[in-house]
Amino acid sequence: MTRVAVLVGSLRADSVNRQVAESLRTQAPAGVEIEIIDGLGDVPFYNEDIDGAAAPAAATALREKVARAERVLVVTPEYNATMPAVLNNAIDWLSRPYGAGALVGKPLGVVGVTPTPYGGKWAHDDARRSAKIAGAVVVEDINVSQTSIDVDVLNDPAVRAKLRGALETLVDYQPEASAA
Repeated sequence: MTRVAVLVGSLRADSVNRQVAESLRTQAPAGVEIEIIDGLGDVPFYNEDIDGAAAPAAATALREKVARAERVLVVTPEYNATMPAVLNNAIDWLSRPYGAGALVGKPLGVVGVTPTPYGGKWAHDDARRSAKIAGAVVVEDINVSQTSIDVDVLNDPAVRAKLRGALETLVDYQPEASAA
């Protein structure tokens, strides 16, 4: 069983990206368990003063859930040409302790939809860059930035196939063996 932790960059209850994540959960390949990480809105803004032996419960839960996963998938819209603050904050918490955070060494992909002409490309680029700095192994072959202006992203067979393909690429990803 491959466990995939999914971070949704929108807190809105009817978020299309949340619906995309739920759709991926229902169409996950056999042997793949999708856990959508809830509660990102409850995680306080990262502050080293409160991060330690008694880190906030919501931050600790986030770290534990991501640490248990073999893969991480980010499903996010774009806010003001970048990733939403809640996603950036989650990555900040997951990056600590430095060099040993929950993202270190984990294959990570970024997908999502947004009602802009660019389909979230900038937010996805920023999320990949931040996650990579936090230690994740960003799977560059995953690139689904879909505009929701002209397509019913939840029901369009081509979009659903791209999203499922991105999930399969993430699950099948094998890091290159490092030369000793």
